[in-house]
Amino acid sequence: MVSILGGKFVIGIIGAMELEVQEIRSEMKNIHTTSILGIDYDQGTIENVPCVLARCGVGKVAAAACAQTMLLEYHPQLVINVGVAGGIGEGIQIGDLVIAQKLVQHDMDTTAAGDPPGFLSGPNLIYLETTEKVLETAVSVSSQFYSSPVHCGIIATGDQFVADGELRKKICRQFDAVACEMEGGAIAQICWNGKTDFLVLRAISDSADQKAVMAFPVFARMAANRMFQLLPKLLPALEGLYHS
Repeated sequence: MVSILGGKFVIGIIGAMELEVQEIRSEMKNIHTTSILGIDYDQGTIENVPCVLARCGVGKVAAAACAQTMLLEYHPQLVINVGVAGGIGEGIQIGDLVIAQKLVQHDMDTTAAGDPPGFLSGPNLIYLETTEKVLETAVSVSSQFYSSPVHCGIIATGDQFVADGELRKKICRQFDAVACEMEGGAIAQICWNGKTDFLVLRAISDSADQKAVMAFPVFARMAANRMFQLLPKLLPALEGLYHS
């Protein structure tokens, strides 16, 4: 695969659902789309920043496969996972933005073999941390331009739409997480393997409790729209980190 971006600096952007990527795609200029194993990869620019955008589908396997292909074919210096999430930490409200300081896979369980909950064989870690310079820039820019409160903390990933108050409490208590979703930790793991920076940004669409099934379709599009409005401000600042 030869990138039309000519070997330049590239930011990868991955979202799971169409509502999470459609407005981002509409903002891209000079789009060239390539389909690989059923996933469309849109190359173009946003605010003159070279990007490749993909909708991976829901869940960790889909996210990891998409991220792996993106790294192998387009060689981004940074991969951003955008989308919505359930808020599970104290003070996290619908519409807020959570930036992942760390990612954990809450459903990774080899405790029967003596490992702690969430332990990832290979990295031999429980938490995968966002690079400090990327995290600081994301928090700084988001705090200026995002239209609701911005939080920085641990995001928990698992192959489950959490809509249960007890499970919500368990994930929060066990991993000190402030939000839960279904792709970010898998994308982070692939990027960790590939020595590529990652950033996970999640707008809160529900509270991951019994009301989540009703709240999600009502608020998910609003949350995704707020994310879309942030990216044109954030991408140039992130690009600057790699050109300084």
